[in-house]
Amino acid sequence: MAELPRIFLETPLAHRGLHDVGQGIIENSPSAIRRAVQAGYGIEIDVQLSADGVAMVFHDDTLDRLTALQGPVRARNAADLGQVRLTGSDDTIPTLAQVLDIVAGQAPLLIELKDQSGGLGAAEPILEQAVAADLAGYGGPVAVMSFNPHMVAALKDAAPDIPRGLTTCGFIPSQWPQVSPEQCTILRSIAAFGQVGARFISHDWTDLGSPRVAELKGLGVPVLCWTIKNPQTETEARRVADTITFEGYMPRREG
Repeated sequence: MAELPRIFLETPLAHRGLHDVGQGIIENSPSAIRRAVQAGYGIEIDVQLSADGVAMVFHDDTLDRLTALQGPVRARNAADLGQVRLTGSDDTIPTLAQVLDIVAGQAPLLIELKDQSGGLGAAEPILEQAVAADLAGYGGPVAVMSFNPHMVAALKDAAPDIPRGLTTCGFIPSQWPQVSPEQCTILRSIAAFGQVGARFISHDWTDLGSPRVAELKGLGVPVLCWTIKNPQTETEARRVADTITFEGYMPRREG
């Protein structure tokens, strides 16, 4: 199984790129990606699926929050999505392939695959296969992860040589209405870690005191965390986490 490259633990990861809406630099945009590379940070991005099976770099299921359009990302094909302007900027929605061209191995890139099942369940692994196809031949440090263990398991088959992890948290049922309380309990325990061949976790920083996180850390599992928004919180999180995903400030870089 592919291990998470050490550079991921030495470089803070800019959450959805180094975005700043006040400067017209929107999350997951080409400008945010370029800014993170130029600043010497790693990059965390999200991918959703287009109607024609292309991995698009976009966080939400729908276009409503970040564009002038409405409706599911998955209802439009990649060419159309590539013409959709991100509100407050000159950028449009990029494909994963376009982001890979921008990064070009210059920074560690952590790719979160967003759930396509509607409830962290099993679904056809179309997004997983699209991501694997885009990453084939990519030479830079890269890793993949998801809240959905089924998707991480599918990545084990689709991209066995790419390090994969689980995005994790306390899975409080009231915050996950689409997931049953019983499933929340299972997800909270990170029970699927070994089954899906995960090599790291990226955990909610507010839940870093979890006994399961301590157990995994004790086994030598790299612990990343999300999302740190100030230096004080970073200091607290780093008592447990090996590195951070951050936004809204500029953390210190190693070296």
